[in-house]
Amino acid sequence: MNETEKENSDNSEGIEESEKKSRRLRPTRKTQSQVLQQALNIQPDDLKNIEDKLAVVKFLDYITEEPLDFAFKDRAIGQYKEKIKERMDKFASTGEEDKLIKKGFEDKKILEAVERIKTRTEEIAISKGMNKSVEKKFRNLNFIMTGALVGVFIVFIILQVTGIITDTSFMLPFLCVLCIIPQFLRSSVTKKWYRFKEENRNEVYTINREDILVIKSYVSEVLANVRSNLIELKVPLELIKFSLFHRDYEDFNVINQRQMKGLTEYFVTFEYPEGIEPFPIPKTLQQQYNQPVFAEKKRDETPEKNFIVLTEMKGKDGIITSFLPSLKDNLAEKINKMLTDSDFSEPDIEFSSIIPNYPTDTAIYCVCGEIAKIETVHVCEWKNKFKFYLFVAKECTCGEQIYAISLMDEADIIPKELQDIF
Repeated sequence: MNETEKENSDNSEGIEESEKKSRRLRPTRKTQSQVLQQALNIQPDDLKNIEDKLAVVKFLDYITEEPLDFAFKDRAIGQYKEKIKERMDKFASTGEEDKLIKKGFEDKKILEAVERIKTRTEEIAISKGMNKSVEKKFRNLNFIMTGALVGVFIVFIILQVTGIITDTSFMLPFLCVLCIIPQFLRSSVTKKWYRFKEENRNEVYTINREDILVIKSYVSEVLANVRSNLIELKVPLELIKFSLFHRDYEDFNVINQRQMKGLTEYFVTFEYPEGIEPFPIPKTLQQQYNQPVFAEKKRDETPEKNFIVLTEMKGKDGIITSFLPSLKDNLAEKINKMLTDSDFSEPDIEFSSIIPNYPTDTAIYCVCGEIAKIETVHVCEWKNKFKFYLFVAKECTCGEQIYAISLMDEADIIPKELQDIF
């Protein structure tokens, strides 16, 4: 090794050692649950138990209020059911109160009621001419439009090569129109879907009324159990903020609400039982007071749902040339876990430098069908060994906000734990 090579090697080792030291000194970012656990001296298992119950509540509350959102989604429903079964099995091995939660779940045959609601709802949808989910319609639309674009380009190239056409200027307006068509089609599909839900909401509720009431009564039991757990742990109830789509459960304060996807989402906290004075909020948790903790927990403004993954991504050196946007609401929990285990860069990257032709060639869409306007880009590093993009969109006029994740290079090796996401 000559002197220059030796010097470069020493410099490289020095930089690598410096980076390792920097990572060791970097403060570990805590989740809100960890902050709550530390400030109130609560065992991690106790917090996880409460989170699990609220996760069960959120799904059951949602499907009873909006059954059509789960129609024709066998895979998503199957994953929800598996998660609930796992949680119920855990409850069977904890305290006596939790065993009653599991017994009520079995006695009321909750999963059977969910399946009946789904089946009846799909029957109504099919009878009215709706036989697939709106997400599947979007996927089919993407495939059709991509095929149409490829076909037009092939014909255009053939005509040019054979000399049939020499003036190509007339093609530019035609291609622009062809690129805009998908946006209008998506918007049309979305509006028809929302109108369909509104027109059939009463019929869907009526035919499922008995099962819906059974599930709601069970949700009330679980919520009462959660409140009891929190009081036993002396957790200030004002800190536990989460959302429901039905506001008439007992012992709640509605602190905010918003319109989303044609229904109202209520942000709530538990009321203290009569005769119990509110628990003092520790000073270390004062900053958490106005932030959701469990079902609506956020990390760097990352939501529990509305995740888009840029699949079939093509690009190198951080520049993305093409992709297929896929809504991954069924993987929201796993994506949130990935983000929790990741470090975020400062948002100082221009989105236009990453996807230069956005939205001319292809675009990320809001759930309402409008093109998402990306305003923030983070480079995320998962467990110090895998980097990816997180794109944060501006809140849409419909009230929703989209978050998209993507590889940085199509040749990136995806860790085994994240392969089902990307």
